[in-house]
Amino acid sequence: MKSVEAGTAPVKGTQGRRRVVAVLSLLGATLFWAGNYVVGAGAVQSIDPLSLVFLRWAIALVPLLVIAQVVERPSWRSVLAAWPWLLALSVCGLLGYNLLLYFALKHTDAFNASLINAFNPALITLAAAVFLRERLTPLAVAGVLMALAGVLIVISGGNIGRLVSTGFGPGEVIMVGAIVVWTAYTIIGRLAPKIPPITATAVQAAVVVAILGPVRFATGGVALPSTGTVLASLLFIAIFPSVLSYLLWNRALTVLPAGGAGVFLNLITVFTAILTVLAGQVHTTAQLVGGAVVIAGVVVTNAPAFRRQKRIRELPGA
Repeated sequence: MKSVEAGTAPVKGTQGRRRVVAVLSLLGATLFWAGNYVVGAGAVQSIDPLSLVFLRWAIALVPLLVIAQVVERPSWRSVLAAWPWLLALSVCGLLGYNLLLYFALKHTDAFNASLINAFNPALITLAAAVFLRERLTPLAVAGVLMALAGVLIVISGGNIGRLVSTGFGPGEVIMVGAIVVWTAYTIIGRLAPKIPPITATAVQAAVVVAILGPVRFATGGVALPSTGTVLASLLFIAIFPSVLSYLLWNRALTVLPAGGAGVFLNLITVFTAILTVLAGQVHTTAQLVGGAVVIAGVVVTNAPAFRRQKRIRELPGA
């Protein structure tokens, strides 16, 4: 009996270390994605959104391709055979979402944008019920409505009645469009053939560069960074949220279930709040209350998934 216990202790210790590393990887990935909001908000004041999206993925493309080949060793023939799906994913995700995000950041602050983005998991749940016929429970409906109420609090500055007379701000409207586009990206991704994630990201980045390159040069050329600060911002966006976040996220998914990892996406809003406070931005009560309501709504929406993950972890040997 002692020999069995001695043999299993190192295994349990190794599993524990892997889980710790996975959690740290998720924290790093979400921190860098939060940085995209904060740094991107500054970058779009000097680089137009079209140029920023083009330069971001042009710089990230080579390391993504190299890492995909080294880590995933994909069958490129099979990958390219799925080109219609990859084209649709690229247009909705890496191009559409990021373009709308950067346009939104020209008209609203990073924290506001991240709060609206926090509604995305609830919207995806709703879209999955409509388009994928996934079951939508009364609890999930309540969570979606709660998250929507939180978004309205944020957009209206705490006075929802004001929306009737003044309407939505342009930044908030564009950001809502961004999460709608990302929802479409997620639904398409669930229907698309399974492709290694880093490989899929690399191919989608290549599609963005191929589409935006001619468009950008035909409309006046790419706006290059004018100062060292803007260049540093561009390099951060191209390396950390574009390459390292995907690597860290996918590394974590080899240890943790996707449902459990998805909870960490709510930290993007939390990290954005911290980063903007450190940058000297003062947040309003409406932002803090609305953000808390959004995140609570998302948790309620995904409560069944959390319970399933808990049951899985409680199974012997899980």
